[in-house]
Amino acid sequence: MNVLVVEDQALVRGAIGSLLGLESGIDVVGLAEHGQAALALIANNPPDIVLTDIEMPEMTGLELAAEIQRHHSQIHVVVMTTFSKSGYIKRALDLGVKAFILKEQPTEYLTSALAAVMQGKRVIEPELALMALDDNDPLSDKERQAIRLAGEGMATKLIAQRLCLSEGTVRNYLSEAIAKLNATNRIDAARIAKQKGWI
Repeated sequence: MNVLVVEDQALVRGAIGSLLGLESGIDVVGLAEHGQAALALIANNPPDIVLTDIEMPEMTGLELAAEIQRHHSQIHVVVMTTFSKSGYIKRALDLGVKAFILKEQPTEYLTSALAAVMQGKRVIEPELALMALDDNDPLSDKERQAIRLAGEGMATKLIAQRLCLSEGTVRNYLSEAIAKLNATNRIDAARIAKQKGWI
């Protein structure tokens, strides 16, 4: 199987690539530092599996999963993260992610999960699946994107440019998100949403 590894920390990215490269039957066909870089590699050489972290700059692992679902549905996405937040798990499952693996798992668990995914199976620990069932994310995709960028300190004008929207529309999305999360302002809303794993 051909695997593309997407991870923003260079040491971790290199280590995962090296470990997987030692396994028979696995070819690491690329390493990317975030979702945008991964999409550029996928365009030239689509892998069987994209193994991605979630929290990354430029484009998160879940945003990458959404793009793959839209444009490269034949590629299997496997999420590997440190964070077992219910919002992350629920969104990953909704996006058709085939496996959700915590980084604390041993290499053997990861490789057997990749093999299972190639056989058409889904891999997620029962307690993580139960966490996902309990999650009720009130945010729309656009509200989520706007509040994440606001949480990074981006001004409304820049958020509008990034999302190709008008400033008024962005202000509406931010206001809706603040109201839905019972937050005091956009930074507070981003903090709450991040805590829950919704952004």
